[in-house]
Amino acid sequence: MISEKEKCRQGKLYDANNDAELIAERQACKALCHEYNHLLPSETKRREDIIVSLFGKSGHSFLIEQPFFCDYGYNIEIGENFYANVNCVILDEAKVKFGDNVFIAPGCGFYTAGHPFDVEQRNRGLEYARPISIGNNVWIGAHVCVLPGVMIGDNCVIGAGSVVNKDIPAGTLAVGNPCRVIRKL
Repeated sequence: MISEKEKCRQGKLYDANNDAELIAERQACKALCHEYNHLLPSETKRREDIIVSLFGKSGHSFLIEQPFFCDYGYNIEIGENFYANVNCVILDEAKVKFGDNVFIAPGCGFYTAGHPFDVEQRNRGLEYARPISIGNNVWIGAHVCVLPGVMIGDNCVIGAGSVVNKDIPAGTLAVGNPCRVIRKL
């Protein structure tokens, strides 16, 4: 029998609400996020240690301002020179990869989880997860929402308040709800 975690990894509908393994992993992650968010800003070494232990991969140079929230942590990969401002939320049911030189403004969310349109499936608590990929040299403005399955190419700027529901090609400025390319950079 296939586990709920494996269903999630395969992009199938899965039940995260009643699976003991997934619940335990989220609780462990949230305990680390809680500790991280309650450290003094000056406790930089402990903050870095928590992120390194929490994330699947991290560069050597990064700063994630408090508060920060994620679901599992191990599905998050950040490159070198990564910066996330306050109130960053990464629901990492699937992989979320950030390249080098990524700058994230306050209040941004990256959501790999979604729910089916079918009301019976949704009411049973089923969900799906699709990976998110952010390229190198990307600036994401304040309060941007990146939805499941989105890829943002290298050298992009995403304008504040955008809802990114489809891929954004490299070297472009994109803004809006829904987010759309305005021009090449």
